[in-house]
Amino acid sequence: MGRWEAAFEHAPFETWHARRCCHRRPQREHLQSAPCWLWDWCKSIAIAVLIWLVLRTFVIESFHIPSGSMENTLLVGDFLFVTKAVYGAEVPLVHSHLPAIREPRRGDIVVFRSILDGSTIVKRLVGLSGDTLAMRAGHLFRNGLALAEPYVLHVDNSRSETPSERARMRAWQIPHLAPGQDAAAYWPDVQDWGPIVLPSDSVFVMGDNRDNSLDSRYWGPLPRLNIQGQPLLIYFSYDPDSWRVLPFLTAIRWSRLLARPR
Repeated sequence: MGRWEAAFEHAPFETWHARRCCHRRPQREHLQSAPCWLWDWCKSIAIAVLIWLVLRTFVIESFHIPSGSMENTLLVGDFLFVTKAVYGAEVPLVHSHLPAIREPRRGDIVVFRSILDGSTIVKRLVGLSGDTLAMRAGHLFRNGLALAEPYVLHVDNSRSETPSERARMRAWQIPHLAPGQDAAAYWPDVQDWGPIVLPSDSVFVMGDNRDNSLDSRYWGPLPRLNIQGQPLLIYFSYDPDSWRVLPFLTAIRWSRLLARPR
């Protein structure tokens, strides 16, 4: 049999075999692609979750305002982005912090971990280590000078605390009284206290709504390491006390969106 005859004779079989393989290959590829697709999908989800955890832990986190202690600077129903890198984000489990971009300053609004129950709280920083603080008739004095605080809301300057609460305030303030004060006669109240000197590695925080804020006046100086971040901007806000149905959608405070708390 000649060369051309042999080629012609085998051509139909080869053509049929190729067609059969081509017909079966997509099915095998489809069966093989299903687990590959699932694996790729799981990897994408895992990477996205990892990136989200890293950003949430070290860079930025969401926070909402649950109480009126910072009115009118921050309102109940405000949702914030908090930058954690500015003061040095805390590394989980090892109780250490990354290097800070800058240290906290007087007047900063700070988000911190409460020394009472570990919850996350937001207040204004009014004193640093070594500062001498006092309050007279609801007006704050720092290092002997009265502070101009245009952001402060006063509702009742004559408000007084219960004897048991004043006793707790006195207990923590006595060790920090400024030199020359008569500790035996010292009996602080929420609107009148001090002068006290802040210890090292600590700050003093107060709510802008001075007559409705559980702050350092009650539980003392805040350790510097408890500060977690600073509000960056308000990304959403609504009035939860609105009379409207579904206030989350119908009572949005449009003027507060993307505003930076100061």
